[in-house]
Amino acid sequence: MITDIEFVSQFSTELGEDYACAKSYVRDIPTQALVFVRSFTHKLAALVAKQQQLQFTSPNLYDRIEQLNQHRLLDVTAIRAMHKLRADGNRGAHPEKYHLTQAQLVALAEKSIHQILALVSKVSAQLCEQALPKYRFVAFDSFAGRDLCYRAMMHNDHHAQYLVAMSFKAQALMAQEQANTVSLDQTSVDNTAAEVQRLFSQAAYWFAQAAPFEDAALFEHGVSLLHGYDQISAVANAHPSKEDAQAQQKAQSKQGELFIAKAASVGVVEAQALLGYFYLVGSQAFKVDLAKAQTLLTQAAEAENVEAMSNLGVLFYQSQQLEQAYLWVNKAAQSGYPHAMYHLALMLANGEGCQQDEAESDRWLQEAASQGQLDAMLHCATQILHDDCASKEALVKAEAYLHDVIKYGHNVAAMIELSVALADGILGRIDVMQSAYLLTQAKLHAMQNSNEIQLQVIEPLWQSLLMQIERVIELTPSEDELTALLEAKRLLI
Repeated sequence: MITDIEFVSQFSTELGEDYACAKSYVRDIPTQALVFVRSFTHKLAALVAKQQQLQFTSPNLYDRIEQLNQHRLLDVTAIRAMHKLRADGNRGAHPEKYHLTQAQLVALAEKSIHQILALVSKVSAQLCEQALPKYRFVAFDSFAGRDLCYRAMMHNDHHAQYLVAMSFKAQALMAQEQANTVSLDQTSVDNTAAEVQRLFSQAAYWFAQAAPFEDAALFEHGVSLLHGYDQISAVANAHPSKEDAQAQQKAQSKQGELFIAKAASVGVVEAQALLGYFYLVGSQAFKVDLAKAQTLLTQAAEAENVEAMSNLGVLFYQSQQLEQAYLWVNKAAQSGYPHAMYHLALMLANGEGCQQDEAESDRWLQEAASQGQLDAMLHCATQILHDDCASKEALVKAEAYLHDVIKYGHNVAAMIELSVALADGILGRIDVMQSAYLLTQAKLHAMQNSNEIQLQVIEPLWQSLLMQIERVIELTPSEDELTALLEAKRLLI
């Protein structure tokens, strides 16, 4: 019996190559695996169009899949599967923005591999006169990661060096995302921060090695300088004063921006997107220039960079070209970018550049929230908590959303909402201990941010919760309940 790679290769040699590459990276470099998943989806769309003599009218993968759908060249389940693979490929580019851990990313890549096999089976049955033969699935392995490290170190293989660096960067960003939560104790924070810095430094080293030879590595080297990835080497090599360290970091950041500009000039899409952003908002090396911003963001957006699409929408929105703003924000949202989904929902709610559509706005809010967009999660959770008819399942979702918004965004409004819900029994239980803890955290963050408005909101809630605790203590609760009540009271006095 043939293997799964041979199975896909019999359908298309080119698709088989992308599938084999994607599968080989699943365990060690899942971000790279998902890059190949997206490439596979692009090539599959092109193959179907060519076979059916369809001329695409857009370079955007979402538009191409929809064009296949409009011409009924594939059935609905195949179209949905292609959109799912497209969205998963986008997640691979920025896993930290979806709050994914390394384990979750590996699971996502594994699932995408199995979805590819199911899709190939379905498409081959629709397009070919006979179905492809049965196959056996060969288990995932970790050979590719070890091979890359060997080639990077022993053979000075610059592409391998770039891929190794990308793996370190992805791990660092995800670890950093986890470190920036409010639930870790100080020892965990210190240990995680050290690990994050180690991973960033490793990424910076390998990007620097590959930068003279790989355009994509040149861009990433610029990003590593811009964000100061290699702080370990900087500290080890010298002990500058605070002023000297700031000047050094400023010079390094400017050099990073110049490397990014150089990468943009040779057509690196991500570099064009970032340089366009520099021109949109201004940076150390580049002053605001909206004409240049529009040119660069358009180039990157047309090459399917979702952040460029979204920022191009921002550019048009700021200049009150609302129809153009809606066009690009909509494209970014349709391409799976959660921040664009949220802003599309706001535009639909207000009828900016489009027909006002509350139902469609709510749909995009729900989608953005499900993809981890914190503003959308807070909005949806607040709606649920203020709905007297909310179901038990909806309330569970609202609580989960608020916990994530607090964990990843340190959001004071979310802390207040969840504290009130727990004190008032809105979630089906009363938990004054957790309510008091959340309120103290909200007050602490509001004070750190010097936010007087939030402090004015917190104060009466604080006094009300304290009175509630004292009244319950007077009712002679059980020993365990009394212990919790006294601890909650201690937090508030």
